[in-house]
Amino acid sequence: MMGVGAVTKDVKTMILTGIAGLVAGACSTAIGEFVSVYSQYDIEFAQMKRQGNISQKDKLPNPYYAAFASAIAFAVGAFVPLLGAAFVKDYKVRLGVVVGVVSLALFGFGLLSAVLGKAPLVKSSLRVLIGGWLAMSLTFGLTKLVNHVVV
Repeated sequence: MMGVGAVTKDVKTMILTGIAGLVAGACSTAIGEFVSVYSQYDIEFAQMKRQGNISQKDKLPNPYYAAFASAIAFAVGAFVPLLGAAFVKDYKVRLGVVVGVVSLALFGFGLLSAVLGKAPLVKSSLRVLIGGWLAMSLTFGLTKLVNHVVV
């Protein structure tokens, strides 16, 4: 949404591309996770077979669960800026709202992962927040640059 926001002020276009990004990102993340976890599954299962320890097959990672969880996590995260932008008509305010709600969500997701992983709260939260800011800034800036060069 930040990339589209860099080149158009139209709220409908921003929301539509946000929805397309949500669907595409959720699918891409799910497929990537599925392939990755299935590769891990194959390697671990082959190792179990070599060791004659197939009885522990139920302890292997489930690529279907991993793919589903990744798709849901991506969709929830992508829904945050969509919800923030959906009700704001003014272009500059909309961009500010998107950055604001995404910043809160990033910090919150970082905090949640730190709590669940028993990691340092502030360090973990700031890492996720700063990484998100970097991604938004690069997307906004590069899209603005490409639009300036092309147009």
